[in-house]
Amino acid sequence: MSDIERFDPPGTRFAGMSQAVRAGGWVMVSGQVALKDGKVVGIGDPVAQARQCFANIEAALAEAGATMEDVVTLRCYLTDKAAYAGYAEVKNVLFTIHSPASTTVIINALLLPELLMEVEVAAWIRQLK
Repeated sequence: MSDIERFDPPGTRFAGMSQAVRAGGWVMVSGQVALKDGKVVGIGDPVAQARQCFANIEAALAEAGATMEDVVTLRCYLTDKAAYAGYAEVKNVLFTIHSPASTTVIINALLLPELLMEVEVAAWIRQLK
């Protein structure tokens, strides 16, 4: 029996990937974008897109038995430096006490041109009994 479990919140299953993978006490969440029900949320609005990214992250973490308080590292890929302020506004509200190690990178593009960012996290939880 494997110590690795894979999780996909309802409506988020895509071929060839899992939204979250738990391996022992680690939970790795795939990069999340501002998609809800298959549609881009907040076109041109970095705050709205960040909120949706983090809502998707919270859902993936919950499926794997983790919470935002368990997040230890965070990576954000932005398609435009101007989107950073909106992203940071949302991130800083979510991580006021338990701030993760964090990296933000500016990239040329994501898979859909309407997307301003993709956010991935890793979380640490105690072994499940």
